Amino acid sequence: MASDWPQCPAVESLPGKVSGAWVFKGASMRVQTVFLNLEAGMSPREITEEFDVTLDEINAVLHFASENLGKAPVLTA
Repeated sequence: MASDWPQCPAVESLPGKVSGAWVFKGASMRVQTVFLNLEAGMSPREITEEFDVTLDEINAVLHFASENLGKAPVLTA
């Protein structure tokens, strides 16, 4: 799936910005941070309160990832 991230409109990877990691456009928050925090039990809403990212951005990344895994997204706030 990593090679598909350039197709996700909510993210970017720029040399010299967070070591080239995939981050939300215009921010320094790694996409990986969303997945790690969801895995740790945070809700998408809690992530928006803790980090500089919107629910729409989180949903875009989760939707993109789920499509690339062949599964429909299941989102709760």
